[in-house]
Amino acid sequence: MLRPCYLVVDREYSSGISTRKLVIETAKFNVITAYNGAEALETLRAFPMVSGAVLDDHLEDIPCPELASELKKIKSDLIVIAIGSPRRCQSIDHYVESFSPERLLELLRKLQPAATAAIEETNVALHSIEKSTE
Repeated sequence: MLRPCYLVVDREYSSGISTRKLVIETAKFNVITAYNGAEALETLRAFPMVSGAVLDDHLEDIPCPELASELKKIKSDLIVIAIGSPRRCQSIDHYVESFSPERLLELLRKLQPAATAAIEETNVALHSIEKSTE
């Protein structure tokens, strides 16, 4: 199974990225990080197979709407999610108002139903193996 991978783009403020990475990894999806818009563009060019991008809508080097547009020029089917206000970043596919780990996790799982189901099946199988070895 190929797990979904998300590019998380946040200002160089470690707790924001760490929290978002943790939330996405909780869903057992993979994460690549970038600390500004320019780095996000370079990263997507280097790793074009990502499933989506999670953007902080307060990035300073490239405004969120412009970054979303540039990311989609690199990969047109990229799912772009902004954290913050829909007024700040209008050219996105989804947004999570303010940072709500539960809402982000719920959205990511809805966007990747087949992968989420496969991950859950694997979890159930691993849990039953653990139970049988106890």
